[in-house]
Amino acid sequence: MNEDRFPGHKFLPYLLIAPSIVVIFIFLIGPFGQSIYESFFVSTPFGTRTIYVGLRNYIRLFSSPDYLNSVTATFKFAAFVIIIGLSISLAIAQLLNQKIRGVGFYQVALIWTYAISPTIAGVIWASMFAPATGLIPYIVSKLSGGYTLNWMTNGQLALFIVALAATWKMLGYNIIFFLAGLQNVPNEFLEAAQIDGASPWKAFWRITFPMLSPTTSFLLFVNMLYAFFQVFGLIDIMTRGGPGNATELLVYKLYRDGFIHLNTGFASAQSFVIFFVISVVAIIQLRIVTQKTIYYR
Repeated sequence: MNEDRFPGHKFLPYLLIAPSIVVIFIFLIGPFGQSIYESFFVSTPFGTRTIYVGLRNYIRLFSSPDYLNSVTATFKFAAFVIIIGLSISLAIAQLLNQKIRGVGFYQVALIWTYAISPTIAGVIWASMFAPATGLIPYIVSKLSGGYTLNWMTNGQLALFIVALAATWKMLGYNIIFFLAGLQNVPNEFLEAAQIDGASPWKAFWRITFPMLSPTTSFLLFVNMLYAFFQVFGLIDIMTRGGPGNATELLVYKLYRDGFIHLNTGFASAQSFVIFFVISVVAIIQLRIVTQKTIYYR
């Protein structure tokens, strides 16, 4: 039996969601459509003249060594942040899930990394690795007998350090979710495994980890988005894309081309390619992960 939940107000539900729809169109769909439109044009630096060039921006994109270098660096960066970050976070969450003294303090202390802004995180890590005054180069110099660690002259080392900073920044977020997932694993299963003679290591991989699959799949997706889109502040503070273009990830190259070089058509083409790549990777990832996800009550 169908009941009218809003008698006398047939259009009330549509009126209630109208503000949200308007906001989505103005701030999401509208700019996205404008970006696709501009990707087919070349504009003068101040936008006084636009010329239709068809797919030339996209052809230029995939024939540019600098752009292909950014793609490679971005995927290396994302792989490090996702694999290393989630592995360390899971290990720490497992330790925090044990009955140890002062566990509440450790939980709060480890979570604060996510609370600080990317800019502050970038300042902290840039200061730690400053060649002349940083703590890490000083320790390396003392331990190695005078070796000077100048990471800004080594592209691969710079990319590694920025990835390390990004991983550290995301640790708190990952730990929160992994810890919540671990605390929801039924003790009955672990006790049964212990009675059957399973070691803690085997019980973790055969029982605990499969039951964390919903949390893991969610964190895989969130960390992928983070690695592709939310590390601009770290890169801008720590390296500004250098040395050379070693740490010029896709999001930072888009910023340079669009806002510094004022090449809006080329930058718009980049934004659409990033959107397409992320969408494809996300769909594949979610399809693979959800097939192996275990939900329990």
